[in-house]
Amino acid sequence: MKKAGLTYNTEKEQIVISEYGRCIQEMIKKLPEIEDRVQRTEAAKYIISVMVQMNPQIKESSDYEHKLWDHLCMISGYDLDVDSPYAPPTPVEQQSKPQHIGYQNNDIKYGHYGQYLIKMIEAASKEPNDEVREALAFSLAGQMKRNYLEWNKNVVNDQVIIDDLRTISGGKLVIAEETKLNTTGEMPGKPLMPKQQPQQGKKKKKKVPNLKANMNNPNNPAYKKRMQELGKL
Repeated sequence: MKKAGLTYNTEKEQIVISEYGRCIQEMIKKLPEIEDRVQRTEAAKYIISVMVQMNPQIKESSDYEHKLWDHLCMISGYDLDVDSPYAPPTPVEQQSKPQHIGYQNNDIKYGHYGQYLIKMIEAASKEPNDEVREALAFSLAGQMKRNYLEWNKNVVNDQVIIDDLRTISGGKLVIAEETKLNTTGEMPGKPLMPKQQPQQGKKKKKKVPNLKANMNNPNNPAYKKRMQELGKL
């Protein structure tokens, strides 16, 4: 049963910009009823100030005032005759769809390693120096193991990493079988970072004698002097 004077929001006009609410929209719709242009402009400025209070996040933008006047024009249906400090937007500019950027169609067989790591392996396989290529192979194998463990938290067999590295590089990056890999990419017997040398020249702290403990020692000169003062020696 519908009561007189009671309407639901679903029966009302759809809100153009929900951040400002229905009351702001109704205020903007009333602006054309003001005949005097100066008063209509002042009323529009007042509504702009209320719009800022309803949507304070918009002030985070450097050109938020321009956006507010554009929103005012959009809510009014692009039919608002006021002295706006900015050129009003047109419906074509707001309703035009952006150009589609397209999707990548790259077929990544080893998705758990990542596309960039695959490109790094392809670039390292072109290295002419055998020693440098061997070092790159161990470094890339360590990164492959880290990426693999990010996708699969279980323990990964190092032989799987070695086989995948050989396959992706076309047989140019080869690591000996049964080699134990680590997640740092460090070559066995060839640490990437030198060990820190112990600091030299540190002075040892001098031991301070415990005077209270030595006061009871008969061989201590301070003990003898104290006994003489007391007349016991």
